Amino acid sequence: MSDESYRGEGIEDVGVPTGATPDADNPGWYSWGDFPRGSFAAATGRLLFKPDGPGRAVCRMFPTEAHMNMGGSLHGGSVMSFIDMSMFAGGLCAGMERGHYVTLDLTTHFLARGKPGSPLDAHVELVKQTRGHAFLQGVVRQDDQPCYSFSGTLKRIRERNAPA
Repeated sequence: MSDESYRGEGIEDVGVPTGATPDADNPGWYSWGDFPRGSFAAATGRLLFKPDGPGRAVCRMFPTEAHMNMGGSLHGGSVMSFIDMSMFAGGLCAGMERGHYVTLDLTTHFLARGKPGSPLDAHVELVKQTRGHAFLQGVVRQDDQPCYSFSGTLKRIRERNAPA
């Protein structure tokens, strides 16, 4: 589905992030493809996202055994990385102004143990956008059950860091 098809459905304040394309393996979802091998983002795996109405989006990851902790649950670090990435992709799908952002804060509540083998869906809501900040919140669900809730702030910056 293209950005225009969502606008055609009367949802005018949503879109997809720059560079996103329909994901061939997951109809109705978008992705940036695979992240560069060896990058921190690549450890999350394929990140999918789609608008979910004005001010809302859904992002998805497919947790595997590699995302587990020693206790047999999804590792909190892998969950928080997914949530952080979801605030960016989901925020843009939800109508966040285009630009370069950094995470200013992220609060996560662990409600239930996540497990590998079943997708995690982050339901992201853009609560407020100011000139310099985007305020987001949401719930991550697995098998339609809430596992994690979150709120966070992204700060819009003018200059990106130069590549290392």
